[in-house]
Amino acid sequence: LEGELFDVFLEGIKVGEVCVTPQEAVEVELVTPGRVLRAFRSLTWPRSDLTIQPPNGATLVNFDTNFYTDNTTPSTQTVTLLGRTVLIEATPTTYTWHFGDGESASTTDPGAAYPALDVTHDYARVGTFAPSVDTTYTGRYRLDGGPWVAIPETLTVPGAAQALETIEARPTLVDY
Repeated sequence: LEGELFDVFLEGIKVGEVCVTPQEAVEVELVTPGRVLRAFRSLTWPRSDLTIQPPNGATLVNFDTNFYTDNTTPSTQTVTLLGRTVLIEATPTTYTWHFGDGESASTTDPGAAYPALDVTHDYARVGTFAPSVDTTYTGRYRLDGGPWVAIPETLTVPGAAQALETIEARPTLVDY
């Protein structure tokens, strides 16, 4: 049966699931997981700020450049669907690091400040790059203060690119 699946609760206890057509859901004005998913997708969730070390927009070729974000905690937003209060929570679970040179990596780790080198990248050539980090959120919701229900799909928020220049360091012998 094609339609929307929604949970059935009796006195606050989940007793099953029922599939109804979109038209049936409209007729009885049910808040379905499909409606919550659409609300989850339509809301604006935080974009992760990318921190690059060394700072100030420059790094060395063939050097561990460190990347991290502080976006690690769940965010919540309240919406009203069909007159009912729905609390939606989005938790960052995956970070996709785009290093700007065609390389990327996905982690569940947000990275960390130096000296922890959890997410690093070595640039192989001199140039200007535009690294960024995308954040994938998992979601859950509660209807009118009821139990939490998982949202069946994730949502990815693209990160803003930052300018990063790679330079080459050359050793020079100096006579004191």
